[in-house]
Amino acid sequence: VIVIVGKVVVVAITDGRANVPLCVSMGEEFDPDNDENSKEGKPSRAYLKEEVLACAKKMGSLQGFNLLCIDTENKFISTGLAKEIANAAQGKYHQITKADGGAIASVTANALSEIKAQ
Repeated sequence: VIVIVGKVVVVAITDGRANVPLCVSMGEEFDPDNDENSKEGKPSRAYLKEEVLACAKKMGSLQGFNLLCIDTENKFISTGLAKEIANAAQGKYHQITKADGGAIASVTANALSEIKAQ
């Protein structure tokens, strides 16, 4: 028997530029042989994008999981990755022009109210 106690809400504040592979975040070394587009031993943008979207899809498949992705990237030069992350995780996406504490708190509070109402 599985009992759901509540919902998990992850607030991701991002400029939409993945730049560190998961393995490095976990204290391991990046293996350039795993990325055919690796240059100078560093992961390519395509590798990082694929990795972050795969993680988002996994998180989005979890019951009770909710992602709020707050995009701080300049919308005029946006790569769109933050929106792709939100979509992959079946989450909510918000773009804010000025990433100050008040704006982040406001967006988060509104999103939490929507999630609670579900």
